Amino acid sequence: MKIGLYFGTFNPIHVGHLIIANYMAEHTDLDQVWMVVTPQNPLKDKSTLLKDAHRLNIVREAIEDNPKLRASDIEFHLPKPNYTISTLTHLKEKYPSHDFSLIMGEDNLRTFHKWYNHEVILENHMIYVYPRVLTSSEEAEVVEQKGTIDHPYRNSKKVIFCDDAPIMKVSASFIRQSIKEGKDVRYLLTEPVYQYITDMHFYK
Repeated sequence: MKIGLYFGTFNPIHVGHLIIANYMAEHTDLDQVWMVVTPQNPLKDKSTLLKDAHRLNIVREAIEDNPKLRASDIEFHLPKPNYTISTLTHLKEKYPSHDFSLIMGEDNLRTFHKWYNHEVILENHMIYVYPRVLTSSEEAEVVEQKGTIDHPYRNSKKVIFCDDAPIMKVSASFIRQSIKEGKDVRYLLTEPVYQYITDMHFYK
């Protein structure tokens, strides 16, 4: 089975995440997409980040009716700090019959050459890339790089650009701030996620 790994803190998971995950499951050759919830860094105190178990539960609530999507807590059980290459190695050992690929946005691809053992990742795994609306700071960085967005990976046989994937300019930080301000965010979340967050009084 071909599995696409979509990493994120998912704090909280929103419709933008789900649209990308569903696109990858329906419009590429991937059989499933696993939403890999990134654990909190024990060395960083980030008060806005929900506990690992809650973020995992929220992801499960969001995708429970979709057999092509799956929530994964694999990184909760790995030594910290953890690198993506370690996660991939662990998954391959645990599920030898599966073929694992990465799913990432263009912004992450631009810094992929800085990842630990990125050459090994690229040699052994495919990468599915979706477009992203750039923030102001990202646009400034692109200008500083004289318009270089894709790096050499645009010509790589291991990188698949999904240029027709839907783009939504919605962020978890915007949702958290909106909830804090008492705004209605129900249309940015699935109904189960909205209800979970409301019932638990998160991000108030």
